[in-house]
Formats: sequence, structure tokens, C-alpha cells
Amino acid sequence: MLNRQLTKFIFIAFTYCTLFISPAVSANETMDTWRKAVMTMIAKNQRYPRSAVSREIEGNARVRLNITADGTITSHEIVSDTGETVLDREIPKLIDRLNPLPALPSGKDMSIVIPLTWSLD
Repeated sequence: MLNRQLTKFIFIAFTYCTLFISPAVSANETMDTWRKAVMTMIAKNQRYPRSAVSREIEGNARVRLNITADGTITSHEIVSDTGETVLDREIPKLIDRLNPLPALPSGKDMSIVIPLTWSLD
């Protein structure tokens, strides 16, 4: 009898933990999947200006994107530029090619900072 009650308690406790812990894990995994999809889109859409290639110009930038729940980029701000005009002029063009992003898994508007790198490896 005690063994059956203990088994029932363990089952209920496991079910409770699964119900209340799994959604958080799933939400994190879903957000990670969304971030990976965004980084893949950036990699596919980022262009290296020919004049920068021929002059061997490289650079890094960080851009803040304001995104609505449906994935629309409503605005962007260059947080740190590359210091190279030819690369910095490419940033708004990239943002236009990225718009819209996949819908946000949270269903809420969000602001993120993305890193951009132009490297001639």
C-alpha cells in the first residue's frame, strides 16, 4: 500500500515538474531556433561590396533592430559602425533584404542587437 502511494506521489510530482518546467525549456529552445534562423538569413543576405574586397577592407558593426511580433523590422540603429564608409553604407541595404524576419516565438515586439562582420578569410 505504501509502495503504491509512493509511486502515485512520484508520478504526480513528475507530471507537475514536466508541465511547469518543460514550457520554459521549450520557449528557450524556440528562441534559440529563431536566433539561428535570423543568423542564417543574415549570412545569406549579407553582401561584401566589390570596392571593399578590391581594397581588402574588413570591419565589424553592431546594429539594433526593433522587431514586431510578426517579424517586421520597424527600425534599426547602428550601435557601432565599422569605421569604413563602404561597409557602413551596406548596413541599411542588408536590413531591407532581411525584412521581414521570421515571426517572434514570444509573440511580443522585441529589440535585439546583431553583430555584422565583413572578413576576407
